[in-house]
Amino acid sequence: MSVEKLLEAAGRPVEIVDAADGLRPALNVCRARSAVLVKLADGIGPAEIGAGLAGWRRSLIVQDSGELTTVDPRDAVTRRWTAPDAVLCLADNEFLRANDGWALPDDAFGSRTHVLGAEVRAFVLARLAPRPGVLVWDVLAGSGAVGVECARLGAAVIAVEPDPVQCVRIIANASAHGVDVRVEEAELDAPSLPRPDAVFVGRGNLSAVKASAAASAKRVVVATESVDEIVPARDALQAAGYEVEGVHWTASRLLDSGFAPAVPVTVLWGSKK
Repeated sequence: MSVEKLLEAAGRPVEIVDAADGLRPALNVCRARSAVLVKLADGIGPAEIGAGLAGWRRSLIVQDSGELTTVDPRDAVTRRWTAPDAVLCLADNEFLRANDGWALPDDAFGSRTHVLGAEVRAFVLARLAPRPGVLVWDVLAGSGAVGVECARLGAAVIAVEPDPVQCVRIIANASAHGVDVRVEEAELDAPSLPRPDAVFVGRGNLSAVKASAAASAKRVVVATESVDEIVPARDALQAAGYEVEGVHWTASRLLDSGFAPAVPVTVLWGSKK
C-alpha cells in the first residue's frame, strides 16, 4: 500500500517527517500536531514512536507489509511488527496553525492574576527559540501563556503547574488558540518527563529552577518579579553548567491618558556551554 493511501486515511492535512533525521524531532512533531506521518528508519519503528507518545492522547495507524493497523501507542510498543515502513499519528482534534503573529495581547489569555506582558513574552520566546521538532517545558506555567505561544510556533509543550485551577486555565487557553499542550498538575518531576530542548520557569522558585537546570536542556529561561530570587536562580543555572545572562524589564504602555507602567520583571537565560 502506498503512502498516499495512508495519507488519505488521516482525513485532514498531514505533516510528514522522516525518522532518519532523528527520533526526538519526529516525536516532538507528533506531540505538537494533530496529524503526522512518520517515515520509519532503521531502529525506529512503531514501538519507539508509541513509547515516546506516552502522556499524549494519540492513536497510530501503522503501515506494515502493505496493511494498515490502528493501535493505541501503548499497544504499538508490545505488538510484533513484520515490516513497518510508516506510522500515521493522529490526535482526536485538529489543531490549527498560528497565522496571526506572536507575543499576543495579554487579554488573549484567561488568567487568575496577570499574564507575563506581551513585551516580555516576546523576549522570552526569542530566547526559548520554539519551533517544530523541539520540546519546551513551561514550568510553574500559571495561565500557560508562554507554553501556548510556543505551541503556536510549532513546538511540543509540556506545562507543569501544581495549581489545579491554573491547570484548567492552561487547557482552556490552549484550546482557545487551537494548540495541544500537555498539562502536568504537579510539581516538576523532571526524570518522569521526556527531555526538553528548552525550559521556561515562570516564577523564580529555586527548587523549580534547580530541577529545570538538571534536565540539561540547551536553553533555560527564568522570569521573576522578586529581587531576592535573582541571584539564587543565576547561581543555580551556573552550577548546572549554563552561561547566564539577564535583563530587567520596566516597560510602560501608552494609553489614552498617558503611560501605564507594567509589572517589573527580571528575565535570566542560561545557554549550555
